[in-house]
Amino acid sequence: MSKQILLINDVAGYGKVATAAMLPILSYMGHPVYNLPTALVSNTLDYGKFNILDTTDYIKGVFPVWKELGFHFDAISTGFIASERQARIVADYCLEQAALGTTIFVDPIMGDEGKLYNGVTSSTIRSMKEMVSVAHLIFPNYTEACYLTGTEYSPEGVTPKEAGELLDGLRALGAKSVIVTSMVVDGQHCVMGYNHMTTEFFRLDYDEIPVHFPGTGDIFSAVLIGHLLHGETLISSTRQAMVAVARLIELNKDNVDKNRGIPLENYLDLL
Repeated sequence: MSKQILLINDVAGYGKVATAAMLPILSYMGHPVYNLPTALVSNTLDYGKFNILDTTDYIKGVFPVWKELGFHFDAISTGFIASERQARIVADYCLEQAALGTTIFVDPIMGDEGKLYNGVTSSTIRSMKEMVSVAHLIFPNYTEACYLTGTEYSPEGVTPKEAGELLDGLRALGAKSVIVTSMVVDGQHCVMGYNHMTTEFFRLDYDEIPVHFPGTGDIFSAVLIGHLLHGETLISSTRQAMVAVARLIELNKDNVDKNRGIPLENYLDLL
């Protein structure tokens, strides 16, 4: 059964990331997709230079129009948030919609490999905490989980006890269910999660492919959400998202310009 989903994320002019990566996947999976850009970005940040336009004023004008027209979504997925002011406006809207039965997914996009992305500041971290507090499910990577909880990033990985404490720290911010990607626990790459519906923790191991593409987190998010909206379990949806990302990286690992992301329209039938 299809569900109407609103993507609140940035739009890149050059590169398959954020909205440009998620929209085709969710559409292909049969869900009507709507979008609200949080920022217009010239290209993926991996190129080192970029131009960005914060669309907060535009967003502020959109929500009253949508309310007047009676628009409603089964789910909302938020990604890159451009400012604290924008975070407050979007979080308030998500809270209103959640009260009407909308499921809120939050990908707190801030950084990776122990570092914040270009242009991300401490105010971005505060913004993301606000977004996390209204979420039914969040899926930060390990770096983002550390920044959100004030935990020291450990490049060599963590113990199972430390991983559990990290998940508890994220839940303490207000998120109901939690997934943390790109973790290394006892030397093994894995995704850790907590499902508030079953009150169960889970762990899914994987072998890392040593190739970097921007947008793989967005592909993971879209496949995960797509399966959840079809009524599948959190563990099953997470596993299928992991398989999809691994498959797409493997098929594209020899691409010359990896900074533009994966040309995923060529592979939708594999998802």
